[in-house]
Amino acid sequence: MKKKFWLALLIMFAPFVTVNAESQTVNDETELKAAIGNEEIDTIIIGKDIDTTSKINITRPLYLDGNNHTLRYTGKFKGGDDATVWDGIYVLQVYKTMATIKDIKLTGANAALLINGGNVTFEGTIDVSGNGFGGIELGQGAGVTEIPKLALKDDAEIQNTTEKADAPSLWVPADTTKGVLEINGESKDITKGDELSLAEIEEIFDIDNPSTNDFINTYLITAILSLLGITTSLSYLKTKKEF
Repeated sequence: MKKKFWLALLIMFAPFVTVNAESQTVNDETELKAAIGNEEIDTIIIGKDIDTTSKINITRPLYLDGNNHTLRYTGKFKGGDDATVWDGIYVLQVYKTMATIKDIKLTGANAALLINGGNVTFEGTIDVSGNGFGGIELGQGAGVTEIPKLALKDDAEIQNTTEKADAPSLWVPADTTKGVLEINGESKDITKGDELSLAEIEEIFDIDNPSTNDFINTYLITAILSLLGITTSLSYLKTKKEF
C-alpha cells in the first residue's frame, strides 16, 4: 500500500521536477563542436572570437550565446579563398531543430546562417556582414518538410553592413515551400524566391504597424488645424464686434 502511495506522489509531482541544465564556455572550434555534441549541455557561451574551418551544425535544441564575439569561417571554397564562389558553405546551420542565438557575428562564408527546416529565435544583435552571398537563408532542401522559421525578440536586431542586391540579408530559395519571419509576435510568410534587404523587412512589418512618428505627425497636424480653427473664430468675433 505504501509503495502505491509513493508511486502516486511521484507521478503527480514528476512534471514539476526541474533537471539542472548545464552551460559551457568554449574558446575554439573543437570545443564548440564537442559542446554541441554533448546533449547534457543546453547553453553554449562563446568565450572569444572563433575561427572555423567547416560549417557549425546544430541538430538539437540549444541556446547559443555569442557573448558579442565572432564566428568566422576561414576554410576553403571551390574557388580557393573566394566566398563569392558558391560552395554551399554557411558559418552556422540549424537543422530541423529549435535554437536561440544571441549577440554574435557570423562571417566569412558563402552565407552566415542556414535555418534548414529549423525554428530559430534571435536575441540581442546578430551581425551577418561579410559573407559572399548574403546573410540568412530560410531553406528546406532535399528530404526536409519542416517550414523554416526565424523569430526576433523585442530587443533583437539584424545587422548587415555588406548587404547588396545580389547578397541580401534574408532569402527563401526556390526549392523551399516558404519561410516564416516573426517580429515582436507578428508573423509573415516569406515566399520562395524572395530576397529581402533589411529595409524591405522593416517595410513588410510596418504595413499594419504605423510608427510612432506617424502618430506624432498626425497629432501635430490635428493640433495645428485646431489652432487655425480657434484663430479663425477669434478673428470672426473681433470683426463682428467692430461692426
